[in-house]
Parts: sequence; structure tokens; C-alpha cells
Amino acid sequence: MSAHDPIRIIVTGDLVLDEPDGDHWLSGIAPALRGADLVIGHLEVPHAEGAEELAGDVPAPAAPPENLAALARAGFGMVSLAGNHIADCGARGIAETRAGLAAQNIAFTGAGADMVEASEPAIVTIKGWRVGFLSYNCVGPEAGWATDSRAGSNYLRVDTADGSPVAPAAPLAHVPQSELDRLTQDIAALRKRADIVLVALHKGKVHTPVLIEPYERALADAAMAGGADAVLGHHSHIVRGISFAGDRPIFHGLGNGCVVTSALGPVQDHPARREWAERRKRLFGFEPDPAYTLAPFHPEAVNAFMGELMFTGHAPVQTSIIAVRVEPPGRPVLAKASECGPIFRYVEAITEKAALPPIAIAANGKVAPA
Repeated sequence: MSAHDPIRIIVTGDLVLDEPDGDHWLSGIAPALRGADLVIGHLEVPHAEGAEELAGDVPAPAAPPENLAALARAGFGMVSLAGNHIADCGARGIAETRAGLAAQNIAFTGAGADMVEASEPAIVTIKGWRVGFLSYNCVGPEAGWATDSRAGSNYLRVDTADGSPVAPAAPLAHVPQSELDRLTQDIAALRKRADIVLVALHKGKVHTPVLIEPYERALADAAMAGGADAVLGHHSHIVRGISFAGDRPIFHGLGNGCVVTSALGPVQDHPARREWAERRKRLFGFEPDPAYTLAPFHPEAVNAFMGELMFTGHAPVQTSIIAVRVEPPGRPVLAKASECGPIFRYVEAITEKAALPPIAIAANGKVAPA
């Protein structure tokens, strides 16, 4: 790393802004975001007018394109795109999303018109630091992956236990060595162009507290062995534990950055979404709080946080978290002082329950190995 002025980066989880007035839904966390030098999130769905619908997963509707401007006004400067829903509106949806982000000066990586475009890292320069970002979809569906001639997401293949196609609900089990090698090669190549290298992995079992599956650990370990400065996990819609490779953090699941959508509720005109709203309760054994009509997730998902990374020249990265609570019907807000402690203790507990090395979170949110 170069010796520049300190840079403060805030990292968040999934962003699904299906509802009108994105400024309102982001306003509860925006005061913290605007104080950072760079804010990164994961854009879960296309923001487009396109009406195509991809088969292969429960399709998400496109979000209003104007909500990309709300993300910029809230402070977001970079997003990952490689997830299981970014291709739900086809090539047109990806193209419109990329164009909309570019118009707002939000850097992006992880989806494109073909694999070359989808795998191109994002690089921004802030306060003299070159921040590089890689984004991978690790859960499928395969129909949403980019190829040499098809639009889609960048990806790392995770083999299933039963040989079935890769999909979010499939039994994802093993990462082939070739995929781990590609990950480390991508990081090494980006390191030549960037002072800070961050890796986003869309992975894990949704709506399930604590669980970090073996393939997730293998991917995170490979990213750290390859030289990443931090791993940013998302997809599960509930936060996971935090671990470290030396001083470098692995956020195994950043949960929901801001998710407000009507597509997950039981009242649906779309038959596949209606069926999924009922089936996921049986699959994952929870009943959403009826007050959370726009964020009907596992009850423990109200315990939320954003990650904070401080880089100061040659010193180790300093890691903190910013406690967030989710208020009905789904708006994230910065936790009050009295609410931070319980959220910090929750993150410490799920880290230990996941058989990760214990961590300690100080009253100011600083995270370190215990």
C-alpha cells in the first residue's frame, strides 16, 4: 500500500429499492454514508424499464431506474452486480442498469454484455488511493451467468453435491481448484493496478442465521491467500459472522443494506413469486413479522450492520461496524446508542456459533480478534 491520507470505506450488503422514493428508504443510513470517502453496496436487481424475464430462478422485478440517483445522493460510489437476480430482465436490463449507474458516477463491476465486460474490475481513485473491486456470483442460476456471447454476471462455479445445476436452492458443496485459481489470479492482476483490493462474493444459504457453509470458507480463504484486503459477503439477507486473516477482515455476510420490496410478500399477481413467498417459510422455518411488509425476512434480520474499513498508509486496515436496526415496514436506520450493544453482542455470538475464531466489538464498533 502507498502512504496516502487515510481513507474511510463503508461497505453494505444487498440493495433492493423496488419501492418509489428511494431517498426516503435510504435516509435512515445516509447520514453515516455521506461521511465516508467511499461507500460500496451490492445492487441486487436490475434498475431498468426492460420487460424481459429470465427463466431459472424466481424472477425479481426491475427496480425504478430513478432510484439509482437516490443511491448516489445517499453517498454510494461503487456497487457489485454479480448476483442471482441481476440478469432477471435479460441483456437489456443489465445494459440499462450499467448505463444508469454510469450516469450517476457510481462505479460498478460484476455484470455485462459478455464475460469480458462482466469480469472487468472497478477501479476508483480517492485521496490518492486506487481502490479496486471484484464481484462474483457463487450461487447461480447458471442461466444468469455471462458467457462469451451472452449477457449475465461474473461468477465462480460451486459444484453441487448431487450434480444438479448450480442454483440458489441447490446443495452447493465444493469449489473446484480451477475456480479458486481463477479467483487468486484475478486478485493478483488487480493488485498490479490498485492499492486496495476488495472482493465481493454473493454466496451462502438465504434466511438462515449463523450458517457459513464449507464452500464459503474455501472461497474467502482463497481470496485472502490471493492478497485481498477484505472480503464482502452477501446474498443471505441476514448478517453473518466476521473473521480475520491477520488484520484483514472477512465479512461473511453483510445482510441487507437496504431492501424494500413488495416482491417477497404473499400477496402477488406473479405466480412464481407468490409460490416462493410461501415455500421459503417452509424451507427455512420462519414466519416473517407481519409489520415488515417490505422486508419479510427472518426475525433475526433486524440485527443489521454496515462495515467500516480505515486504511492509513502502511498500517494494517482498521475494521469497525456501524450498528443498524430495521424499522417497519423495512427501512434501515442507524441504531441509537442504547441499541448498539445488543447488535454488537449478536454479531459476536453468531461469529462464535459459526465456529469462527471469537471476535470482540468495542463500544465504538471497532472489531478485532478476541
